[in-house]
Amino acid sequence: MADFHKPTQYSGDKFDTFEGGSDPAQLLRIAHDTAHALVRRGRETQDPATLDRLVSYTDANGIDAIAELWARSSPRSLPGALWRIYLVRLMIRQDAAGATHYFQRGSELLATIDPIVAGAPEPIGPTETVQLADEILRGLFRGDFAIALDRAASFCRVLSAGCASAADDADLTAPERATDLTTRADRLALIADELAACARLHRAGNLD
Repeated sequence: MADFHKPTQYSGDKFDTFEGGSDPAQLLRIAHDTAHALVRRGRETQDPATLDRLVSYTDANGIDAIAELWARSSPRSLPGALWRIYLVRLMIRQDAAGATHYFQRGSELLATIDPIVAGAPEPIGPTETVQLADEILRGLFRGDFAIALDRAASFCRVLSAGCASAADDADLTAPERATDLTTRADRLALIADELAACARLHRAGNLD
């Protein structure tokens, strides 16, 4: 992972485009080993700077390194969960203003506790949205791991609702944008379901 030094602009639609290696079993083992090692390091360290580096790894090194390790992992696995949370965090940082808009919109529309579970402050702006994404990822290394996954799932669910609503508004005047937003909403909703499943597996002691 240390060979990657430049951040990569990485859109969500690429996350299943990676080619598998010649030995899928070995790649699977490496994915699980590195995911467990990363979480263990984060939970064992007492150094705030080390924890900050784990949270912001993709800012300095890009997404490609962890994509090669984890993107092909089962969505209901530890490496699959980490991959999705790092990816969502990166997407938010690339368009914090847009993410904030969709999060606010989704919060107003959803008749659920998802905005509360996500832990969003009120009011929320781009800076707070980025901080919230960091806080959720940091929660994987501190506190209750399953709660951190639930927060990430709720965060994605709210964003999905906001994107879907915006897609409806754009359907007549900007159909291409509406299609893009619908695709994004569907992807975020799927990620939310996958992260929620990972939280349940972790509570049952079965998230590997």
